[in-house]
Amino acid sequence: MRTDDQARLAAFEKMLADVQANYAELVARMDRLKAEKKEKSATFRQYWSNKMTCQYMLSMYRQYGLIDNAAQENEENHL
Repeated sequence: MRTDDQARLAAFEKMLADVQANYAELVARMDRLKAEKKEKSATFRQYWSNKMTCQYMLSMYRQYGLIDNAAQENEENHL
């Protein structure tokens, strides 16, 4: 594998890890707001929007075979 290809793969792997971590953090923050009965707050709605963006990106990775279905099952538990 060429150095450019290795760098590109490393960048993809980092991006994927960041999107997955961001998704998990958003779910945790939303769960805290739900527990506080703040589902109608602007903050909750912004988190929801960001979560949907992450979820879309992860679904695209899955569609192209870049991540497996185990990640999808974990995401679907937080819809």
